[in-house]
Amino acid sequence: MEMLKDLFLVAGRIVTIFPLMLMVALYMGKRSIGELPVFDFLIIIALGAVVGADIADPKIEHLHTAVAIILIGLLQRGVSVLAIKVRKFGKWITFEPTVVVHNGNILILNLQKVRYSIDNILQMLREKDIFNVEEVELAVLEANGKLTVHKKPLKTAVTVEDLGLIKKQKGLAYPLILDGNVSEKVLSYMNKDMVWLESQLHAKGVNKEDVIFASIDENFELFVSQSYSGHIPPIKH
Repeated sequence: MEMLKDLFLVAGRIVTIFPLMLMVALYMGKRSIGELPVFDFLIIIALGAVVGADIADPKIEHLHTAVAIILIGLLQRGVSVLAIKVRKFGKWITFEPTVVVHNGNILILNLQKVRYSIDNILQMLREKDIFNVEEVELAVLEANGKLTVHKKPLKTAVTVEDLGLIKKQKGLAYPLILDGNVSEKVLSYMNKDMVWLESQLHAKGVNKEDVIFASIDENFELFVSQSYSGHIPPIKH
């Protein structure tokens, strides 16, 4: 009998707590749901912990949970407004955008700062239908973990498609060298060997051990991303 009473109590809490959660989420705004910055991520975790404990444990006072949810929602709303009005405060509670690719060069030091690997960036580029790093003029890892990409502009104002010409396709680019390590599978797939690769690198004036990233396309064109120490665009909030 006591167990049945607890089950009805849990069911009643679910029915009452989720409408309250919905109202609080709508009050907090789209920002907390779509972008999920660091502070909002912590807010979501806190809400989940409070609601989960309330639903699972009938001994917890239901009113206390409701008050906690409302206060957490008010805290998130207040902090988000303050972050907009006070720019310095906004920087304190989130990450700075980080440039990870510049003029086709992968900035390995910046990747290390944000603890991302080259594979992570390549995957994020593929999700944006970019299979060749050489096409990227600027790639920025935003505060919410998303990658923003600006592709290199065309050298001419009129595209070859506008002129009705046939453009030579570069095809897909396959990662060949990552952090100085050569992918034997890619070499084998392209029917090439280490002698060919070393000759190509020698022609470009680079050593295999110094290569951060290199790719090869279906036309056997080798692209090498070298260490970049020039001026990086100042991307801020």
